[in-house]
Amino acid sequence: MNYFLMPHPPVIIPEIGQGEERKVINTVKACIQIGEKINAVNPDTIIIISPHGVMFKDAVAMITSKELKGDFGKFGAPQVEFNCHIDLKLTKSIIDNANNYGIQVAEINEKSSVRYNVPFELDHGAMVPLYFIDKNRSYDLIHVTYGFLSATELLKFGLAIRRAAKESNKNIVVIASGDLSHRLTKDGPYEYSPNGNEFDKTLIEVLQSGDLKGIFNINKRLIMDAGECGLRSLYILAGIISTEKIKTKLYSYEGPLGVGYAVMDFQEGSGDLYKAVVEEKRKEHERKIKEGSPYTRLARKNLDSYYSSGTLLNIDDIEEEALILDKKGVFVSLKADGELRGCIGTIEPTTSCVGEEIIRNSISAALDDPRFHPVKAGELMDIDISVDLLYPPEPADFEDLDPACYGVIVTSGSKKGLLLPNLDGVDTKEQQLQIAMSKGNISPSEAYKLERFKVERFKEWEESE
Repeated sequence: MNYFLMPHPPVIIPEIGQGEERKVINTVKACIQIGEKINAVNPDTIIIISPHGVMFKDAVAMITSKELKGDFGKFGAPQVEFNCHIDLKLTKSIIDNANNYGIQVAEINEKSSVRYNVPFELDHGAMVPLYFIDKNRSYDLIHVTYGFLSATELLKFGLAIRRAAKESNKNIVVIASGDLSHRLTKDGPYEYSPNGNEFDKTLIEVLQSGDLKGIFNINKRLIMDAGECGLRSLYILAGIISTEKIKTKLYSYEGPLGVGYAVMDFQEGSGDLYKAVVEEKRKEHERKIKEGSPYTRLARKNLDSYYSSGTLLNIDDIEEEALILDKKGVFVSLKADGELRGCIGTIEPTTSCVGEEIIRNSISAALDDPRFHPVKAGELMDIDISVDLLYPPEPADFEDLDPACYGVIVTSGSKKGLLLPNLDGVDTKEQQLQIAMSKGNISPSEAYKLERFKVERFKEWEESE
């Protein structure tokens, strides 16, 4: 198989760019080179991993219709059209293998797209890379849209693709479609972050080093601040390649439009990537059980006990005296790759001590948060845990709110909405209040009262980064 990373800015399509593509001419030239290389390979099937198809929180999406059409009408060039034949046999084999790996796949076709109320069309994340392949060549397509799964789950989905592809004996090309940071410049289309350039530099250095497992260890803060859409495509691509060591060639990297565009190809090397990644994450999981805050350690021990033996800890398992003597409300939050994966808590103590609150709320955050499907055993090593101890709330007016220092509770009759302080993306009192009211299903027209509270937060990822 042949493996490539390609960006997908519509501006590099001449019919769309109308001369603007010259601002990223290195990217255009590199994509032409990749297209020529793919033409020379003459693949039976092209597997493309896109960030811009139908996306789910808990599943990878795959097209399961015979054909998929699309054009660049949204970008002013409806005459640039695609009509792709889907390799249904290989698609089904991938889905079967993914099920064996415990990875859920959402099948997107004419009927299911109506049920999900989503468009059924070829997206620009796929069309831009495909534009550079000879239109006269006949190949089948497999279309994948990554979901918001953990890095290890996306890696396993890549392994499912690899197994199915090897069994097919077909000549296959894999394209990971993805742009890097969208926050490179102050005059770009997205909010600037100094971590944008740092993320791009780090990712490319990791890939060029030939140590593929390094992409699973990039600083979480860099990932969160980068505003990228390529890393999850690369997680899947890594699973398809499957070797820990790789050979790479960087054709180009540039970001004059405020978004990072990288064009690369990859060759398989040596070592078992999945084994190396899981072993590294297992060691980190065990370290977090033994080191750091007693609050997060208890939460992790509890989840580890549940997923390994089916039993929860009890008060006799709590070793630290402070967790037994103290009584407070407790929120336990779970994050996977910087994204919220579950959060459940109590405003006031409901058990005999903080330790029992942590035991109860950690398992509820993993299994009972209605916004997410339950955390699976294999995800625990990808999860970072934080524990918030809530101090008693006090009455407040709007002017007293401060989202950096205080959480807020909004109460209207029997309805109540709560938002913790110091959350990413919540920078103003207006934002904090609006989100808390939404969580409590409270309308701005209803009478409500406000309370604010302080928290003491303990986070694993401060120790691991």
